[in-house]
Amino acid sequence: MKTIKNILIGFALLLMVTPEAQAQSTPQKPIRMAIAGMTHSHIAFILGRKDKGDFQMVGFFEPNAELANKLSKKYGFDPKLIFNNLEKMLDHVKPEAVVAFGSIYEHMAVVEACGPRGIHVMVEKPLATNVKHAKKMVELAEKYHIQLLTDYETSWYPTTAKSFQLVNDSGFIGNIKKVVIHDGHQGPKEIGCDKVFLDWLTDPVQNGGGALIDFGCYGANLMTYLMKGEKPVSVTAVTQHFKPEVYPKVDDEATILISYPKTQCIIQASWNWPFNRKDMEIYGTSGSIITIDNENMRVRNRTMRAEKQERITSKDISVYVDPFDYFYDVLKGKVKMNSYDLYSLPNNTVVVEILEAARESAKTGKTIIVRK
Repeated sequence: MKTIKNILIGFALLLMVTPEAQAQSTPQKPIRMAIAGMTHSHIAFILGRKDKGDFQMVGFFEPNAELANKLSKKYGFDPKLIFNNLEKMLDHVKPEAVVAFGSIYEHMAVVEACGPRGIHVMVEKPLATNVKHAKKMVELAEKYHIQLLTDYETSWYPTTAKSFQLVNDSGFIGNIKKVVIHDGHQGPKEIGCDKVFLDWLTDPVQNGGGALIDFGCYGANLMTYLMKGEKPVSVTAVTQHFKPEVYPKVDDEATILISYPKTQCIIQASWNWPFNRKDMEIYGTSGSIITIDNENMRVRNRTMRAEKQERITSKDISVYVDPFDYFYDVLKGKVKMNSYDLYSLPNNTVVVEILEAARESAKTGKTIIVRK
């Protein structure tokens, strides 16, 4: 009887060089990188990142001078590299790549400025607030031949990589029938997000919505990968205001039902969980995979007498635990994304379509047909 441990050992033999080992090798000439927008608290991911010699920070765009100077003092970068005009910054410092840490609505302006200059871009999730912006960004990326990636925390999870491997490579659970994905926390204000972040995160235009957008995008991204880029047939969503006094303009609770011809996905996105959670359940015709967090999961199929819990780390499976390592390797041609990869533009365009349909469904109380 083949256990999950046997399967892990078999796959481990195939993993001769991990992304971490690649990152430790001497990199090529550093890529000139700039930051566009600094109001997203995830900016700590890049400003607090250990210098690996792969990127050279050459410029920072942020109209909020107080915020930019505060971050300059905290992270020790030269305040002379701060600009309050994006295009002037790009023309002056001439970066090869840009990472966007402003509002989601501002992502399109970043691509509009970077595209004609041939500058590659990586944005924080999701790609855009609406389909119109997403399509324009795709057009610009294709016209000017730039890479346009979207970063999600769950893309770094060893359990995400292992789940996909079990689904795609080993057929561990058979054909996928149902996926349930939970993402959220107590709420951005409750966990201590600062005012400049909250100002746009809780704005229906700048963020596109509340919990539905902020956390619904994770599930849409993962499900689009599991479905190999296939668009859903329909989307049905319900949103609620459990805390209107805290979040008067946007939803804080969302449930999204995504239907495919032979598969169903339920996304539960919340600013009301009693604790932080990012986990998923994948059920197939012959087994199940349940991720508990980034390194712990439970699995079972018909060859096993009982469910088994496993701990999966980056030492056990090839996964990029640093999104900027991934960005670097894509730009250097070491990684070639397929059309449904988690960071890819086609995947994330579908994500925006799902989110827009969910927003419309919640507003109208109707199921929205995505693909006829």
